[in-house]
Amino acid sequence: MAAINPYLTFDGTCEEAFLFYRSVFGGEFQFMGRFKEMPSEYPVPDSEAEKIMHVSLPIGKDTVLMGSDSSEAFGQSTVVGNNFSISINTDSEEEATDLFNRLSDGGKVTMPMERTFWDAYFGMFTDKFGIQWMVNYGYNQDEK
Repeated sequence: MAAINPYLTFDGTCEEAFLFYRSVFGGEFQFMGRFKEMPSEYPVPDSEAEKIMHVSLPIGKDTVLMGSDSSEAFGQSTVVGNNFSISINTDSEEEATDLFNRLSDGGKVTMPMERTFWDAYFGMFTDKFGIQWMVNYGYNQDEK
């Protein structure tokens, strides 16, 4: 069964925001990675290297607050009010494909479902109502 988590996007203040959120909710980051840590086939300008590519902070039994900085290098900029997405984590690649196809119907795909360098099957879109979604199936999630 799919799990839904909030995903927040910042304009260079992601690390500061998530340090604050951690001080409020407690716990430890499951992951915090920077754009400079991406594989070399994804070149990032020095001005963006220290920005947060992805961070995840468990804030409840079944909820993870996730986020990143936007990156002009990848054609993304932050617009306050639209700087959040709903992230769906699925139990299978098939479920990810099905939910992606059904939810994106009539909307705009911004990243088709594909295997990523972080070993996940992942895609993004804005649905026909203007809501931004991310769909993710982690190939190594069964090992945890």
